[in-house]
Amino acid sequence: MLNILMIGNGQCGNRILDAVNRESFGSKSKFAKFYSKQKFKSNVETIAVNTAINDLKEMKFTKAKDRIHIPHLHGVGANRNIGKKVFEDNKEQIMRKVEERGRFDVAFVITSASGGTGSSFSPLLVKELKERYDYPVYSIVVLPFREEGTLYLQNAAFSLREMRESGTDGIILADNQFLKQMGGDVQSAYDGINSMIARRILFLIDSLDSEMMMVTDLGDFKTVMSGGAGLATVGFYGGDDGDMSVKTSIQKALSPPGLLFSTDVYEEASRAMIIIKGDRKYLNIDDISHEVEKLSSAIGHVFKGIIIREGEYPQVLVVLTLESTSELEKMYSAAVEAINMEREKKSRVESQKDMDKAFSQIEGYEPSY
Repeated sequence: MLNILMIGNGQCGNRILDAVNRESFGSKSKFAKFYSKQKFKSNVETIAVNTAINDLKEMKFTKAKDRIHIPHLHGVGANRNIGKKVFEDNKEQIMRKVEERGRFDVAFVITSASGGTGSSFSPLLVKELKERYDYPVYSIVVLPFREEGTLYLQNAAFSLREMRESGTDGIILADNQFLKQMGGDVQSAYDGINSMIARRILFLIDSLDSEMMMVTDLGDFKTVMSGGAGLATVGFYGGDDGDMSVKTSIQKALSPPGLLFSTDVYEEASRAMIIIKGDRKYLNIDDISHEVEKLSSAIGHVFKGIIIREGEYPQVLVVLTLESTSELEKMYSAAVEAINMEREKKSRVESQKDMDKAFSQIEGYEPSY
C-alpha cells in the first residue's frame, strides 16, 4: 500500500483538493466526511493551506483537521512578494503538520500558478519538502486564462519558473483555457475543471496501487515524469457504454479535448504511461498494442498497464511528459506583454506631477458648508 500526501495551496488548490475528497467519498453530501469512509486504495493524507479563512471555510468535503489557516488578513491580494514573506514566517507551522502525518512514498502539491497564496507558497513548499524528505514531490499546476488579467499572467510566468527551480520531480500542467469548452456559468465551469483534475488524480493513485495484467507502478511513473523538460499533462477518456472500442478510447484520451493542457502529443511529448481499466471483454490486446506502438514510434518509450475490472466499460488515463510546448511559449509571450503594460502604467502614474500641483492649491483651506 502506498502512502500518499496531497497538499492543496491557495483557493484553486483547496478547491481541487476538496473535489478529490468528494470523489473519494463517492457522495455529494457535505456530511459525507462525518459518516462515510474515503475509498482510497492507498493511505492518502490531505492538507489544505490558505491565508484566506473564507476559502478554507468553503471546503465541504475536507475535514477541519486537514485545513491550515495562515493568518494574514484575508489573503495576499495576488502579490507573490507578500506571499513569499508570509510563507517564510509560517513555514514551520506547515512543516509540523506534514511531519505529524507520518512517512510517505510520494507527494503531490496542487496549486494555481496565477493567484497569490498558492503561486507564492507552492515553489517554496516543494523546496522545503525536497530538502527534508527523500520521497518524490510532484506539482499539479493550473494555468490562467490568457485574458484573465495582467497580474495573473505575470504571476503564472514567475511561479512556474520558480516551481521548476524548486527541485520538484515534475510539473503536471492543467489549463483554465478548458473552461471555454465547458459552457455554462463561470462557477459551473470552475467546478467542472476541478472535478476533471480530481478524477484524473484519483485514477492515477488508484492505478499505481492496483494489481495489473500488464504492470505500471510508482517506479514507472517516476521514469516517465523524469523525461522531457520537467513538464507533463494528463489525458483521460471514460466510455459510458460498451460500444466504444478500447482503440477509440485511447485515441480520445490522447486528443486535445481529452488533455488537461493543450499539446500535440505526437510532436511535443517525450515519454508516456497509458493505463487502461475495464472488463476483459472490452480490452482487445491487439488494438491496445497497436495504439501504444503508434505512440512509442513517435515519442519513444511508453509504459502500459491494464487493470481488469469486471463489469466496467473501458477507461483510459495517459500521463505525458513534454519536451517542448508551443502553448506555454505563447503564454510567456503574453506574460511579457502584461509585465510591460504594468510597468508603463506605473511609470505614467509616477510622472503625473500635475495632479499633486492641483491638490496643493487647497493647502490650508477647510470646506465651507
